[in-house]
Amino acid sequence: MKKRQRVKKNVDFQKVFKKGKSFANRQFVVYCLPKEGQAEFRIGLSVSKKLGKAVTRVQVKRYIRQVFLELKDQLIQDMDYVIIARNPAANLDFHETKKSLEHVLKIAKVLKK
Repeated sequence: MKKRQRVKKNVDFQKVFKKGKSFANRQFVVYCLPKEGQAEFRIGLSVSKKLGKAVTRVQVKRYIRQVFLELKDQLIQDMDYVIIARNPAANLDFHETKKSLEHVLKIAKVLKK
């Protein structure tokens, strides 16, 4: 995942939270905000310290980034996505994480068939 594909600034996060739509399941909350004229999607990650120690949090972030890399052709491109990991996400392996994120993204209707 390239740096230009990440939501980094607090201002950008706040825009997505305020103007975007949220979709959730037990493990993740996904905020989606359409951005006109943006060539590729951007993702922002929020993994709380309540999830566990640094090793666990970094692993969850890596899993989420890898899922988005694998799904990049199916996702709507001109969007900003902010993903918030909930407590049960700490206990998931990669395949469960992918399945859970696909579920939320289908609910959000941002996956192309």
